[in-house]
Amino acid sequence: MSRASVRGGGRVAHRLGLAFGLLTLLIALCGVGTLTGALVLETQRDRVADRVQPAEGDNLRLLNAAVSAQRSMRGYLVTGDQSELAAFRAARDGIPSVIDDIRGHDVADERNVATQQRQLDAYLRVADDQAHATAGSAQAVALTREATRRFQAFEVTNARLNDQLNEEVQRQDEHADTVIRAGIAGLGAALIAALAVAVYTSVHATRALTGPLRSTEWTLGRLTLGDHAARAEVTGPEEIRAVARSVNLLADERDRLRADEEERRRLSKAARETGIRIRGRLDVDHVLDAACTGIGEVLAADYVFILLAENGGSEFPVARLWSAERGLLPDEERRRIPTLPADVVHDHYRRGTVWLVTDLPQYMSETRPMPGAPGSFGEIGMPTENRIAAAALGLDSAVITPIGVGEEPIGAVSVARTSADRPWRPVDIEIAESMASGVGRALHTALLYEQESSLVEKLRALDKAKSDFLSTVSHELRTPLTSIVGYIELLKDEDTGLLSPSQLHMLDVVDRNANRLRALIEDLLTLSRIESGAFTSRKAPIDLRRLVASAAEAIKPAAEAASVSLETCCPEQPLVLEADGEQLDRVLMNLLSNAVKFTRDGGKVSVRADAQDGEAVLSVSDTGIGIPAAEQEKLFQRFFRASNATEQAIPGTGLGLTIVRTIVANHGGRTEVRSEEGRGTTITAWLPLTGTDGAEGST
Repeated sequence: MSRASVRGGGRVAHRLGLAFGLLTLLIALCGVGTLTGALVLETQRDRVADRVQPAEGDNLRLLNAAVSAQRSMRGYLVTGDQSELAAFRAARDGIPSVIDDIRGHDVADERNVATQQRQLDAYLRVADDQAHATAGSAQAVALTREATRRFQAFEVTNARLNDQLNEEVQRQDEHADTVIRAGIAGLGAALIAALAVAVYTSVHATRALTGPLRSTEWTLGRLTLGDHAARAEVTGPEEIRAVARSVNLLADERDRLRADEEERRRLSKAARETGIRIRGRLDVDHVLDAACTGIGEVLAADYVFILLAENGGSEFPVARLWSAERGLLPDEERRRIPTLPADVVHDHYRRGTVWLVTDLPQYMSETRPMPGAPGSFGEIGMPTENRIAAAALGLDSAVITPIGVGEEPIGAVSVARTSADRPWRPVDIEIAESMASGVGRALHTALLYEQESSLVEKLRALDKAKSDFLSTVSHELRTPLTSIVGYIELLKDEDTGLLSPSQLHMLDVVDRNANRLRALIEDLLTLSRIESGAFTSRKAPIDLRRLVASAAEAIKPAAEAASVSLETCCPEQPLVLEADGEQLDRVLMNLLSNAVKFTRDGGKVSVRADAQDGEAVLSVSDTGIGIPAAEQEKLFQRFFRASNATEQAIPGTGLGLTIVRTIVANHGGRTEVRSEEGRGTTITAWLPLTGTDGAEGST
């Protein structure tokens, strides 16, 4: 028996039951005693009231009857009255029934009853003789003396019987008093005993309960304050000991949960650090290496396998293999590990749960189904090559998590141990699943990045080929176009002979289209230089006002031909820029030619230049067809043309604004477009000013 059991001693219920049982017994005894006393008193009362007192009354009635008979006889003897004699005889005849009544109560002494009956019978016989004797004779006198003697003897016996009955009444009263006193004494003793038992029980139970409960309460307080080592003393009754044991079990469970939580935090922190290392580079090999090493170290595994899908997900070979003793194993050893059947990985991925395999050796000796396993593993068991490989590595248990994004898996992560003494805890499985999910996302991102990088390289190569082609074609077109333009000028020269008006008109058409083609070639060459990085500017101080005037003068014939009015507005002071004059002139010509081209007959084109906050503000506005709001963001893209311009068959290449923005940006400026379809467009460029004097060619 333990010390706690000795100190505790029994159950509270047993103690209280015993005490209350004893108390109930005492109360019952008090009740029984009181009831018994009441029954005794009732019996005595019934005896006195129903037997003794009636017997005493009947004895007195007998005496009265005898006295009545004597008095009647004396009256007869003195007076000779026959009525007195009749009264005597009536009294005499009633005496036997009275004696029978006395006997019927069965309380009087039969000897006294019999004695007084004999004495009374003797008296009545003498009295009968007196009734026949001659009055005054010697016989009558002798009979009178004899009758008196016999009646006195009867009276003595009657008195003795009456005293006996009185004594019986007194004795019954005394017995009743004794019973009452004994009952009161017994009841008092029982009450005192019950009170003593109640006090003893309450004191003892209180001591037995409050001490252990106070100790348990103190322990709970210490646990609440963070004293994790506090434990309740297992003492007191069985119920209190059970409570103390429960408190200690809860404290132990709390310690276990706290330890699990601390372990979870430690593993989570290590997993996060591993995740950061994994995501450090968008490289598949780096992700695989960092994931394999990190997972193995965090989960204290003996082996880590990472399988990656190949051939569209029909095979899942081992992409990385890590050993706790040797780290990342070389490729030749990794390739010796057989692949997982594709149906196992796919079925496992569809389930969306971690697969915990324990007691692996039992499945290595023969091919037999693995209960609950995915795919063919759960139907027929592991293939022979997988069983051989697992046995060679000495695997005992493993946690396998499929990884993927979307509906198809991209692989699986398997974390294995070789000892049954180190089972997988729930927190290990939770962290393994979390880390595998992170690896899946990182691998998916790295694979996408790898694919995108390859695609970008292909696109860059294609773009370079396109740029090279445009540059080559532009250069190749430039030579014959120069020859065409030159011969047009020779044909127009009068030295070659006069031409008819129709021939001159045809030459003008050829010349105009040749110039358009030359402008297109120049745009293509400029775009090619921009994309190849060969586009540079030869900057020098220049007055923006001169460039505006020159461009307006150059575009004026085209504006007049299109019935479009042209307006320029420049300040009086110079607007000096550090810029490439030819490139800015190209900007102005592109903007003005577009404005004239997209403005209907009777429309207006305005060119404005001004200074604002240290910048030159150049804007070209028109009242043309405008640009749809949804297409304005694409306006500066190469070869982009607004839908309304295409619908109206207005010619153009979609390169002018691209070149404009590039030139402005190359000069440290910015470009903005404001347009409303059907009402016109304004294109504004901001260029940094350098001063107001010394501009080349300023006026």
